Amino acid sequence: MKIHAQALLFDNDGTLVSSLESVRRCWTRWAGEYGITAQEFARVELHGRPAAEIAADLLPAGRVPEAVARIEQFEVEDVPGGGVHLLPGTWEFLDALPADRWAVVTSATRRLAEARLGAVGILPKTLVAADDITRGKPDPEPYLLGARALGVDPAACVVFEDAPVGLQAGRAAGMTTVALATTHRADELDADLVVTDLSALSALVTESGVEISVRG
Repeated sequence: MKIHAQALLFDNDGTLVSSLESVRRCWTRWAGEYGITAQEFARVELHGRPAAEIAADLLPAGRVPEAVARIEQFEVEDVPGGGVHLLPGTWEFLDALPADRWAVVTSATRRLAEARLGAVGILPKTLVAADDITRGKPDPEPYLLGARALGVDPAACVVFEDAPVGLQAGRAAGMTTVALATTHRADELDADLVVTDLSALSALVTESGVEISVRG
């Protein structure tokens, strides 16, 4: 299977890097600090959602801004201690792409996203973060903003995601979707193409765009 695109839009956590252990560690600490029970916390979906939305599900509106700043502090401080690592195939795949053909579109804040990406040496020319949007995934706004920043028609973009809410956002934006089974089982992911991770793919830059293929 080959997919042709003008631009590639990547989620970060679970797609380019993994920070699952850091996320669990920091959010568990955060929940304890705010007196949230394990049962309350277990009912909330964490992965692929902005921290502000998660906090709003668990706390009164007046406490959300402070609580979001607190979890951001925890997660940024956790990065230097090994809180993030590259997923298979990330370097090779990104290295094949011109800087103006791809962007990172993440539900993390800009400060946290830059800390995690910087820790593994990824410096995207274009980054869309939680600070830039009014509605997070599964709303299409983040990916539409990414396409706009690259100056590409959404229909000519490919979204790379590991989370169902992110894939939903990509579909709602009218984009081709590629799911990576890094944090969810393949049968839980609804996408145009499902692979294990980026090591299963190759990218060829042509005069007309980028050709994405599954490695034989």
